[in-house]
Order: sequence, then structure tokens, then C-alpha cells
Amino acid sequence: MPLRDALKIPASQITDESVYRERRTLLQAFAMAPALTLAGCAEAEPPAAPKTVVTPAQARSGFRTTEELTKFADITSYNNFYEFGTGKTDPSNAAKTLKTKPWSVAVGGECAKPGRISMEDLIKGLTPEERIYRLRCVEGWSMVIPWLGVPLGEVLKKFAPTSKAKYVAFTTLADPRQMPGVRYNSINWPYREGLRIDEAMHPLTLLATGLYGKPLPQQNGAPLRLVVPWKYGFKSIKSIVEIKFVEKMPETAWHDLQPSEYGFFSNVNPAVDHPRWSQKTERRIAGNASKLFAERIPTQLFNGYAAQVASMYTGLDLKKWY
Repeated sequence: MPLRDALKIPASQITDESVYRERRTLLQAFAMAPALTLAGCAEAEPPAAPKTVVTPAQARSGFRTTEELTKFADITSYNNFYEFGTGKTDPSNAAKTLKTKPWSVAVGGECAKPGRISMEDLIKGLTPEERIYRLRCVEGWSMVIPWLGVPLGEVLKKFAPTSKAKYVAFTTLADPRQMPGVRYNSINWPYREGLRIDEAMHPLTLLATGLYGKPLPQQNGAPLRLVVPWKYGFKSIKSIVEIKFVEKMPETAWHDLQPSEYGFFSNVNPAVDHPRWSQKTERRIAGNASKLFAERIPTQLFNGYAAQVASMYTGLDLKKWY
């Protein structure tokens, strides 16, 4: 049964259906309306990150989960990738136009060894490993995905970031010839994301090159995407073409569009609702012939990775710095 036919769920049981399916109307409204920000988020930098130490055993305990994997067919056909359209099936239908070879990434900013480097050289010397992570979308649905990739921190070290590198900014390819969604002003292209330097260097943060033991499909962010499992999915930027070490918090695409709804940190937090829906529960995608979503389950703080990452946010008001 096609996915569109499988989505026969009572509207009262899921996050706002209009938000789930097509956000273009909302995006257009956001573009015309003045931005509403939470106090302090847009005007100031957050407190400095505390000094934290994550032991190898702590990190490894988060690398896998025994939860049921989301099916490959669902992972690759139910996506948010606005460069290919705002509907969930748009990326799987339109992303075939994306050419992923050759691929290079420009690395610069506050580092001693900047330059443009091929994807092959970017991950050279690092052995790809499988990480089974939960993925929680800000819209209220979730997956369990067996990623293949390398630790982002090991890649970043190659460029020798300086003491001024407090954040890492990422940029997605924005080519209207290959990406039909870029022809529309749904987002201020190119798509941009960012992490604090300690988040980027954290052992759980993965530079993904594949899933289910295969190279990344175009609709899932080929050939290179970020995976930050304790944050909402939109932080895991796809089809990366630029990495930049910066001193100040970088502007990011969704925060730029609507800062009151999409904070810079965007850690999964059931105690902090989205302005238009609750984040206390989620629907795991566990598709079968009759329905795509399983019953609602409680959302976990930091998406279940608190033991590995909570110490990075000691003293940080997670309602202000959401």
C-alpha cells in the first residue's frame, strides 16, 4: 500500500496534520509576519559551555539501541528535505536529480588548515562504523535508524580549529537545477545549521555516509549529512558543502525563519512544547500494510541520550536556550 494511503490516522491523535504534511502556507505566513522571539535568544550569546568529560564507555553506551529498526522503505520515503519539496514523499520522488559524485566540502574560518577537500579525502583514514540512533523530528514523529558514518569530531580535528572556534557552521548545497524546491522561497536558501564546538566534537555526533549498510540515498542527505541524535532532526543538516569554524553563534535556517519556534540548540525536550503543539509524546514510524505510525510513546529528554550529553548543558536554562 502506498504511504499516502497508509496515513489514515485520527487527526486528534497526531501533531497538527497541516504542519505534518504541507508547511508551505505556514512558511509563507512566517515570511510576511514579524518574528516573535523568546527573551534573550536572538540578542545575546548563551553562557559559556561547561568543561565536560565523556568517557569512551559512556559514549559507546549510546551508539546502539535494541529498539525495533524503522524499515528501509519508510526511512527513504518519509522525509523532510525542503530542497526537493515540502511534502513527505517529495524528496524520494524528486531527489534522483541530485548528483553526488564528485563531491567536495569547503572548510574554513577559525582553523589552521582551511581548504576545499573531496569527500573521499575528508573521511580518509577513518573507518566508517554503524550507529543505531533514535531520530526525533520536531513535528512529533520518530524513527530508529542504523546509520553508517565517522565521528564528526575526528574529521574536524584534521583542520586544526583555533581557540576562537566556539561554534561550527554547516551549509547545504542549494542548486535549483538539481533541487526543484530551491526555486521557491520557502526558506532563505541555502539551508544552514550550526553546533557549539563541544557538541560538534562530542563522540555521539556522526558525519553519516550511509544507512542500513548502503550509501546514503539522495533523499536522506547524500552523500554527507550530520546526525546529532539528541537534537531535533532539522539540526542534522543534509548534503553538506561547507563547514566553517566561527567565534559567534551562527544564524541557522529555521531559526532565521521563525526564532520563537526553532531555537539554536533544539535539544529534544518533552518539557518544552513547540508553540503550536506538545512535545511530550511522539509517534514512532513502524509502518506496515495498514498504518504508518505506531501508538504514541513518551518523548525522552535529550531523546534518551541524557547520560551522554546532559553535562554539556549544566547551568543552561533549557527553556530560554531551547
